[in-house]
Amino acid sequence: MTATPTDWIEHRRAGDRELLGWLRLEDDGAVAIDRLGRTASGVLPWDEAEAVLDERGIGWLADLWELELDGRPVRVRLREVSTERVVVTYDDHGDVHTKVDAIELPFPAPATLRPFGGDRHVLDPLR
Repeated sequence: MTATPTDWIEHRRAGDRELLGWLRLEDDGAVAIDRLGRTASGVLPWDEAEAVLDERGIGWLADLWELELDGRPVRVRLREVSTERVVVTYDDHGDVHTKVDAIELPFPAPATLRPFGGDRHVLDPLR
């Protein structure tokens, strides 16, 4: 089980208290860290680092992603994001009848997982 570093301070959305990420004190400010455990800002004043996470929210986690597998990017969707692991599945293009395998990644998520950079309207014929 992976735990967040002890110097990360949770930042939650006002209202429903959903976890948006963490803040890490550095120098005379704070660094925003997103839900994937990745740095989302440079050193900023505390309130500005909070604003980075507030503006990002969590909706971006539902976007289309790509994962580098065997030297080529494949379309994936995030299925689980926790401080223990990040689980992705191949993008099933909304087909509820498709069985998709889960791929477990460590937390923080590796750099091989990134926002999808291709044309989201073109199906990947190689998958």
